[in-house]
Amino acid sequence: MNRYDFLHCQRPYHGDFTPVNFVFNANLQEFATKVSYIACLETSGKISPQDAFDQISVLWKQLKASKKGLSLEDLPD
Repeated sequence: MNRYDFLHCQRPYHGDFTPVNFVFNANLQEFATKVSYIACLETSGKISPQDAFDQISVLWKQLKASKKGLSLEDLPD
């Protein structure tokens, strides 16, 4: 396992396979990884709670935009 794989682990997709579901799953995993990093930085005092909130808010908006862009009507908001 190299450093990139350790820091950016991807779990296999389980579910009804469609290209849209697969791409959204990848986006969701990336969102979760980035939120985890931000939470760790905030917890260790490297960034302020407001900065963490702002960064996570931006990531959330990007995830919602990707959901709309993939036209996932069947996924809950």
